[in-house]
Amino acid sequence: MKKSILLFLSCVFCFASNISLKAQATAKNKTIENKLIQYSGMVVSADSLYPVPYTSILIRGTKHGTISDYYGFFSFVAQENDVIEFVALGFKSASFVIPDSLEDNKYSMIQVMNPDTYLLKEALILPWPTKEQFKEAFLKLELPNDDAARAQRNLGSIRNPEYYGYSGSSVTMNQQLMLQQQNSRVYGMGQIPINNLMNPFAWAQFISDWRSGKLKKQ
Repeated sequence: MKKSILLFLSCVFCFASNISLKAQATAKNKTIENKLIQYSGMVVSADSLYPVPYTSILIRGTKHGTISDYYGFFSFVAQENDVIEFVALGFKSASFVIPDSLEDNKYSMIQVMNPDTYLLKEALILPWPTKEQFKEAFLKLELPNDDAARAQRNLGSIRNPEYYGYSGSSVTMNQQLMLQQQNSRVYGMGQIPINNLMNPFAWAQFISDWRSGKLKKQ
């Protein structure tokens, strides 16, 4: 009888010990899996070390993540052993695994992105959305039948004075005025600008015209 009681107690003790060990292991694994890490860093280009702005940063297999700001900086909450994927236009995709041996709940790094070249397909831009609309517009187009009519149409804008703007002076008058201005600048170069108020010859001509009555006639 005593042996049966001892055997029963031993079985109960072993069963209870196994349950306790499994519970402790489960709690330990759960604690490790749920350890949160403040994951921060910067995304830079490999060739110039310039920041890579607006990089998509996602945890693989989830919809959680963030994007880097204008200066390439990012920060979000992740877990140990998470695989972080970096995707940016013009760069090759990259990934990083958060270590599981961190002593602190913070981790910082600099992610280097290698440039990549994207070949875009040829884009054909047409003034009409469809070929049918182009055909309809082409058939309705009225073109001159001969070269003289086409020349007459092209020269129509040239004959309009408003096309070039109206000028009261002829080409010859404008050229003479320009030459006079150039001669005046060359003649007085390096000197005080000429002032006819201090020119005795100009005064003599004025007095002569005044006495002769030329100013009254004008």
